[in-house]
Amino acid sequence: MDTNIITYLACICFIFVFGRIFILPLRKIVKLVFNSVLGGVCIYGINLIGTAFNFHIGLNFFTSIIIGLLGLPGAVCLIVVKLLIG
Repeated sequence: MDTNIITYLACICFIFVFGRIFILPLRKIVKLVFNSVLGGVCIYGINLIGTAFNFHIGLNFFTSIIIGLLGLPGAVCLIVVKLLIG
């Protein structure tokens, strides 16, 4: 009977430890995906405003990840690169 209780407690501790290990990278992945979606919305807004000036940034995985990682400076960087390259 005592070994069953010890085994159950060890399993519970094991589950908590592995849950703690895997939840941190999962949070970072969810945050990156959320920021990338917001980056895609930002690019869409830039393209809506830019149509009046004949300006367009391609909405793809890489540009949304850049804005997702860097935020507003990433959007400014994409605009500057687009203006320089043409």
